[in-house]
Amino acid sequence: MRNSGKYLVVIAGPTAVGKTDIAIQVAGKFGTEIISADSRQLYSEMTIGTAKPDAIQLAQVKHHFIGQLSIHDYYNVSLFENQVLEVLNSLFQMHDVVVMAGGSGLYIDAVCLGIDDFPDPRPELRKYLKGIYLDEGIVKLQEMLFQLDPEYYAVVDIQNPNRLLRALEVCHTTGRKFSEQRSNNTKKRDFNIVKIGLNLPRPELFNRIGLRVDQMIENGLVQEVESLLPFRHLNALNTVGYKEIFEFIDSQITIEQAIENIKTHTRRYAKRQLTWFNRTDEYTWFGPSQLNEITSYLSITCK
Repeated sequence: MRNSGKYLVVIAGPTAVGKTDIAIQVAGKFGTEIISADSRQLYSEMTIGTAKPDAIQLAQVKHHFIGQLSIHDYYNVSLFENQVLEVLNSLFQMHDVVVMAGGSGLYIDAVCLGIDDFPDPRPELRKYLKGIYLDEGIVKLQEMLFQLDPEYYAVVDIQNPNRLLRALEVCHTTGRKFSEQRSNNTKKRDFNIVKIGLNLPRPELFNRIGLRVDQMIENGLVQEVESLLPFRHLNALNTVGYKEIFEFIDSQITIEQAIENIKTHTRRYAKRQLTWFNRTDEYTWFGPSQLNEITSYLSITCK
């Protein structure tokens, strides 16, 4: 741990575990601000299905990287890394502690460890892989990645075509597994990093996921997805909560099946998130009801 006197407190964990509430409480204790590390909450058009903090929560503590992009904007994790570091540089002029909260493990790692510099693929390779995706769908990309790099397949969001395509590009370009080449050289940061993980017993977490999905439907998720129908081809919308409602709108499944599919796919996503965070011992784990224990731990650690 560095001795700069500046601390980035990471609050991570699976979806629906309660990261937003804890982050707001922690940020309030330290009189600081929050950086969102959620790759879907970046988009202004996607609100209900991404479980963005509501107006009351956003008014309690200033949040960064929520709703700052359009689904039409080009964006990637490298841009996120660079932009967050710029914001952190500014925030650390005013605060000794900044909170970063979210469940996108790759985005968190980008800020904490840096993004590896991989060679750009040959244009014909990128075109070839993109053609496979367009012709045969995401399942084919999943099968290819599982064959080439089962280790990365086990932790990546296999419903995200961009991440699958990038990993396949690197595998084919270098002749080596993508997982073997990631984070080989951690970039130096001029601030300390403290990582908090939130988790719950599996039945309780899954119950919270179900309740959240039901609340999304009640809040108007179907109507939100309908408003985005002309843009369904965009990568930002190829995500859990939106894909299933598109299938309902297409009359492929009933609304009841769509809701159940969202719950199932979200549970699977939560498992992958936990696999990602548990691959390192850098996280200190708490339950979302242990606010006092978390703040006591941070009060001792962030000195």
